[in-house]
Amino acid sequence: MAGATSPSQPCIFCQIARNSTSTPLLHSDDKVVAFQDIKPSAFRHYLVIPVEHIPTVRDLQRRNEDYTLVSHMLNVGQTLLRRDGPQSNQYRFGFHQPPLNSVDHLHLH
Repeated sequence: MAGATSPSQPCIFCQIARNSTSTPLLHSDDKVVAFQDIKPSAFRHYLVIPVEHIPTVRDLQRRNEDYTLVSHMLNVGQTLLRRDGPQSNQYRFGFHQPPLNSVDHLHLH
């Protein structure tokens, strides 16, 4: 499931997941972290990423570990939305597939 990144081009999301940047985290646990998108296309545009480097949604497999991770990512996103926008009734979550992903690290919008 995990993919490698080039040492010459460190993954920015891996750095955020390790809390090695100034990015404020909205949520952090041993599996995922969440933060605001730097170029939001919605009022509440959050990203939920796994701590482990997984390049894209295509790198997920049909196994319990991946189902559990994706369910947890969605649960974190929904919890943040309920906390920050309890009146919100129109929202959606999703993954971009290559080549539409801007960072090669799995992230739920």
